[in-house]
Amino acid sequence: MNTLFDKIWDAHVVSQLEDGPSQLYIDRLYCHEVTTAQAFTGLRERGLKCFRPEQIYCMPDHNIPTHDQDKPIEDEVGRKQVATLEQNAKDFGLSYFGMNDKRNGIIHVVGPERGLSLPGMTIVCGDSHTSTHGAMGAVAFGIGTSEVEMVLASQCVLQAKPKSMRINIEGELGKGVTPKDVALYIMSQMSTSGATGYFVEYAGSTVRNMTMEGRLTLSNLTIEMGARGGFIAPDEVTFAYLKGREHAPKGEAWEKAVAYWKTLRSGEDAVFDREVTFYAKDIEPMVTYGTNPGMGMGISQHIPSLESVEASSRASFQKSLGYMGFQAGESLLGKKVDYVFCGSCTNGRIEDFRAFASLVKGKKKAPNVTCWLVPGSWMVDQQIREEGLDKVLEEAGFVLRQPGCSACLAMNDDKIPAGKLSVSTSNRNFEGRQGPGARTILASPLVAAAAAVTGVITDPRTML
Repeated sequence: MNTLFDKIWDAHVVSQLEDGPSQLYIDRLYCHEVTTAQAFTGLRERGLKCFRPEQIYCMPDHNIPTHDQDKPIEDEVGRKQVATLEQNAKDFGLSYFGMNDKRNGIIHVVGPERGLSLPGMTIVCGDSHTSTHGAMGAVAFGIGTSEVEMVLASQCVLQAKPKSMRINIEGELGKGVTPKDVALYIMSQMSTSGATGYFVEYAGSTVRNMTMEGRLTLSNLTIEMGARGGFIAPDEVTFAYLKGREHAPKGEAWEKAVAYWKTLRSGEDAVFDREVTFYAKDIEPMVTYGTNPGMGMGISQHIPSLESVEASSRASFQKSLGYMGFQAGESLLGKKVDYVFCGSCTNGRIEDFRAFASLVKGKKKAPNVTCWLVPGSWMVDQQIREEGLDKVLEEAGFVLRQPGCSACLAMNDDKIPAGKLSVSTSNRNFEGRQGPGARTILASPLVAAAAAVTGVITDPRTML
């Protein structure tokens, strides 16, 4: 019996090159301002139009500021990229959710919340974290700019079919343990290259019990293990989340869609190229200590000793710790924190802000911490206000910023200064990722909230 990945992939193969890639039909292309300009230039140079413009959605997110969005963007490069995307969308007749449009936000937050990303689809974007949409039961992956041009022109892309892997997570998550911790734990066990060449299906009771927001976080981080993408079979949680959303099917079309979506699962006898199982009981709130997302540990643990690291990795391990200003064998608890960032396509959804607000309620922000709370979209911003979370945050001394990618990748004004230590709910802790010389610890919204009110790295379980 085929895996679910086989089912979706094979249903989208237009033609197969002998001993070569598949010509894969794409249901949805998302475009942001950073990776598409050259693709549109290529179309113009060849005198081509977009083949299926109604299946393409554009929105700026990386470069936009998270304050004063009603004013012109100050950064010249960012301003030009955003203006270019808007003009390209106009010229080629594409849907465009621009700044100050209430449908705008981070593309990987907007797609699912608007019902644009649906089970059984193939979804691409010129962005590595496109794997996020896999949480809907879709085969979603990032592509390069030349491939974006290919999809604009033909609604197809040439892709070699990856191998399949199933990662099972079983059991009930402990107090204060979130899907972000699950993802960081898996990466700490498998490394940032442990899933290279694979497309991952997440399964098991832990995943089935996750909310849609939690599944989106888990799928988002798949790319950090080197995988081509990650996804989760659609179920009642998926259908309940999608029902009534703007672009989701309605009426009779909805019933028909759900009937089809219910068939989207791997068979009992499906054979994967690799299968791995982890247990929820082994996972605690996680923090990273190095300069890649796989260098993570439980918050109560100590940084590994040099002797415990493979000889071939010791030089990079020491370089990482040197950059972070940490020592092998030490605990991170009690380390002074300068910045806290809650947001990004990893943790910028309503559930993440509910978690953050639940921990800071009735407390005060630590005076030594600069905190940026950035909703992943205007819809999330609206939910925060409707639920009164903005009041809880304000009373604790926090300010809500406007939606955008923000300090995840320092392509806008929100940069962590050199040498400062940031606890971030984003997806990457590479050197300089959050700003030149910035030092990043990846964590969940609960760990970020605990640091924001204590001013130091704190186990959130002691505060719940």
